Amino acid sequence: MIGISKLYCGAVEASDPLRYGRHSKDLPSHLLQFSKDKKPVVVWNVTRKCNLRCVHCYSHSEDRNYAGELSYDEGITLIDDLAQFGSPVILFSGGEPLVRPDVLELIQHAVDRGLRAVLSTNGTLITKMIAKKLKEIGLSYVGISLDGLDDRHDAFRGVQGTFLKVMKAIRNCMEMELKVGLRFTITKRNFGDIEGIFDLVEEQRIPRICFYHLVYAGRGTELIQEDLDNFQTRGVVDLILERTKRLHQIGIPVEVLTVDNHSDGPYTYLRLLKEDPDRAAQVLELLQMNEGNNSGRGIGCVSWDGEVHADQFWRHYSFGNVRRRPFSEIWTDSSDEFLTKLKEKKKHVKGRCAKCRWLDICGGNFRVRAEAVSGDVWAPDPACYLSDEEIGLLEPVIGPPWG
Repeated sequence: MIGISKLYCGAVEASDPLRYGRHSKDLPSHLLQFSKDKKPVVVWNVTRKCNLRCVHCYSHSEDRNYAGELSYDEGITLIDDLAQFGSPVILFSGGEPLVRPDVLELIQHAVDRGLRAVLSTNGTLITKMIAKKLKEIGLSYVGISLDGLDDRHDAFRGVQGTFLKVMKAIRNCMEMELKVGLRFTITKRNFGDIEGIFDLVEEQRIPRICFYHLVYAGRGTELIQEDLDNFQTRGVVDLILERTKRLHQIGIPVEVLTVDNHSDGPYTYLRLLKEDPDRAAQVLELLQMNEGNNSGRGIGCVSWDGEVHADQFWRHYSFGNVRRRPFSEIWTDSSDEFLTKLKEKKKHVKGRCAKCRWLDICGGNFRVRAEAVSGDVWAPDPACYLSDEEIGLLEPVIGPPWG
């Protein structure tokens, strides 16, 4: 996760996380990515069932009931363990989490135990009453998926009318003063809508938007050919940087982030190095605190059936099941060789990743994407769009202050 508004627009200074000692339990939400201990943010897929048929769904969800999902009591046990373990955030996801009848009670329990609770949803079920209840139980944030304008979003989500329902959901949340933001997954079929999405954010005063690079998992493996090429990706990131800067210049400080491609960090730094070297130095320090990809360390996932994964895209590899052992015990078990390697993945990546001068602030990017394309989990991430010159393999290169 790269905070474009934090980095490029100066919304966060390097001294800000230092004031809190960079401890997860003490940091406010907008600074969590700069924590030192990297206590895991945990995505809990509370159900696999979903009322939509999204083309990029990492869980292959359908509108039907699935056997083996964690019960309410098992969910309470999981939440209690995460709270005691010190996880700063629990993200309720799916499928579509709001189809689970007891999800509000589970969120309430997480809040009562001191966890910051976040909801990732398609938005179609957020009525005014649901928004009111989410506000009352203390939910910290609602992330609503919007993958295009009008019919393009409906086609992406597989059901007509979802765009209008999403817009109603956003208004319902904002009326209840419940923090809400958009989640946009970038592909060739929808990247032309990004300008319009920024216009929408500006007009509606939506406070947050996250742009997700495509990850090849679940149905997303069928969309590899729809991922942007390097040239297109650079253009999209430039557009995001420029539109974010414009919003801040006109006094609309929207929080803008990019997710799932840590090449965005060095790319933002290199751009700032030309535009504002003083700010670039601050950004470099923040990126070093961020550390890049944290799958298996600073982020983890518990699936609907209790299996524990490095993140929500790693369903083909489980470290254990919370029905048999607590998440905290599984996560700290050094006898699992692969989990241990993921926690120190910079030692194991190969090719241009291993030689890259940005390895310490990218973290080797997405291993699951590398595996999906090459069959080798430690191969270079194919979605890295930085040139050999930019990563230090060829001259000339604009280098960071350390040389």
